[in-house]
Formats: sequence, structure tokens, C-alpha cells
Amino acid sequence: MVNYNNKRFRPVSTSYNSETTSATIFVYKQNGSILTSNFSGGNIIEGHLIGLVNEDGIINMRYHQVNKKSELMTGTCISTPKINPNGKITLYENWQWTSSNLSKGSSILEEI
Repeated sequence: MVNYNNKRFRPVSTSYNSETTSATIFVYKQNGSILTSNFSGGNIIEGHLIGLVNEDGIINMRYHQVNKKSELMTGTCISTPKINPNGKITLYENWQWTSSNLSKGSSILEEI
């Protein structure tokens, strides 16, 4: 299992309908298979996620956030890790809003 505890991630690519930007920072905490994160930056004032990590390091998560328009946004995400030669993790994410227009998207996050 991949250990995400105390790792920080930043989006390097995202769909047009995402609220994250390169200024959004995710700080991950992990206890066993349970993953949590606080995140903020860019268009997001405050956000949180909770997820389960499987033996392959894939995260099945739910998130909620408040954006700069003072809207509460929620969604689901499946995040698949790739361990790079330098030991850093890249996350390939497929997500869907469960609020607003229910649209889907994808993002790539890199460990910083």
C-alpha cells in the first residue's frame, strides 16, 4: 500500500470544470487505509476530503469545499498513483461533482 501520510500535492493539469488551480495545495494524512486531507488555494477557500486507500494505493474519496463565490461544492473521486523514478507520487484522478451541474472531469496532481 502507498503511504500518503504527510505528503503534499498540487494540480499540474485539470479539466475546465475544476475549481483547483496550481495554487491549490492538498495536505494528506493517512491512518491505515483511511486518508484525509485539508486543501485550499486558488479558487478554493477551504476544502476537505476523506477516502479509503486500497492495497494498490488507489484512493476512493469524497470531497467538499467552499469556493470564492461562497458556494458549497461536493464530489467523488478515484485517484490512481504512479511512483516516479525520483520516489515522488503522481496522482491521476477521475472525479464527478455531486453538486452543481454533476459534470465529470480529470486531474493530475504531483507530490511537492
